Amino acid sequence: MRYLTKIVHAGEKPCPATGAIVTPIYQTATYVMDGVGKDKGYDYSRHSHPTRRVLELKMAALEGGVDATCFSAGMAAIDALMHTLEKGDHILACDDLYGGTKRLFSQIYTKVGLEFDLIDMTDPSVIKKRLKKNTRMIFIETPSNPMLKLIDIKAAAKAAKDAGIHCVVDNTFMTPYFQRPLELGADVVVHSLTKYLSGHNDLIGGAVVTTDKKFAEKINWIAKSVGNGLGPQDCYLTIRGIKTLGLRMRQHNDNAVKIAKFLEGHPKVSKVIYPGLESHPQHALAKKQATGFGGMISFELKGGIKAGIKCMESVKVWLLAESLGGVESMVTHPYTMTHKDVPEDQKRKLGITEGLVRLSVGIEDAEDLIEDLDRAIS
Repeated sequence: MRYLTKIVHAGEKPCPATGAIVTPIYQTATYVMDGVGKDKGYDYSRHSHPTRRVLELKMAALEGGVDATCFSAGMAAIDALMHTLEKGDHILACDDLYGGTKRLFSQIYTKVGLEFDLIDMTDPSVIKKRLKKNTRMIFIETPSNPMLKLIDIKAAAKAAKDAGIHCVVDNTFMTPYFQRPLELGADVVVHSLTKYLSGHNDLIGGAVVTTDKKFAEKINWIAKSVGNGLGPQDCYLTIRGIKTLGLRMRQHNDNAVKIAKFLEGHPKVSKVIYPGLESHPQHALAKKQATGFGGMISFELKGGIKAGIKCMESVKVWLLAESLGGVESMVTHPYTMTHKDVPEDQKRKLGITEGLVRLSVGIEDAEDLIEDLDRAIS
């Protein structure tokens, strides 16, 4: 089955009872059994439900994993990964992470005895050097948020394999349409389903996909025990959203390439960060490990925070909002929004300045988006 066909059909079959072409929303808490210990595969919706199972099978198929578990948020999915570890375990992560992930690591899991080192992984040779005897997981985002740094997935996965540990990749920005980390050797992929996969800014969700059957069973058991699995309505919306993933990602990508080139030539823009530009230091790696460049752009305005705020408060088509991956184009100020909890010294080290603007390029007409940006910047 070719990939666009898989996006539409994977994990789904017409309803055997009615022939309905759309996966039903099983809005029920519990299930009647045929007898003691005899169920039809489901007993209580905290454990699982048919709508969620269809989404999980679809996610596993799209990423090339053996199984998936879907959660109430992307952060719940990452939280479940931390529950697989024990006190004293060490996690080696990339330094430029989503602010919520950093908060989870530094403010919650350090308190219960997990150790974290956040390092620059753009040089693959550094990863192996920074592993410790108690390292149990390598956790990466590529492209990273918001500086769009790329990490060589194959190299990170090899370092993990040689050490006998798991390599986890947050694939939210690229989606499996453009990048499939499991095919590059990673063991686990994590997603915020809120973003490109559902694609319409109307739900919150997360997913963990893995090539390790025992690890998949452990993650599913954690979801069952904690009770943070994704509900039927949100599963239904995500399944529906995924069916247009290929079409949307192509448009996000095409628009982003045009907008990045426009920004690169603008006299009031000092720097543009986009993997699809030849000026990006890891442009060659972007072409090597992915089939597209995605819809995320970061850029620096001349004039610092004043210029950044003025621009973001002057757009009309673009929406000032703290998310990404929807069909609508959104603009964010990482310094005061997504990464406001990151300590000042870390922001400076990563390059998250007051003048940095992050764009989530939508699927509107690229010319309208460019004209609106040009007006706002000017």
